[in-house]
Amino acid sequence: MLRPKLPDIPTLPTSHTISPRHSHAPVPSAGRSLTPYVGVVVVGVVLTALLAAVAVTAVSVALAAVVLRSLISGANKR
Repeated sequence: MLRPKLPDIPTLPTSHTISPRHSHAPVPSAGRSLTPYVGVVVVGVVLTALLAAVAVTAVSVALAAVVLRSLISGANKR
């Protein structure tokens, strides 16, 4: 069958030598570590999750109160 022809791989010129680049030293930080910021973010996420849980619980209790109220008032009318 027919086979696709692969392109020829060009060769790199060897007449010039490439000097390795000088690696730069890492930039020193401003003297502050990220640990306190990570702690603040974690505490914020935990508090937000707790607030969401309290809100869902409050909605569930309110819905249950409405349903019970309608059941009790419907039973009293009969």
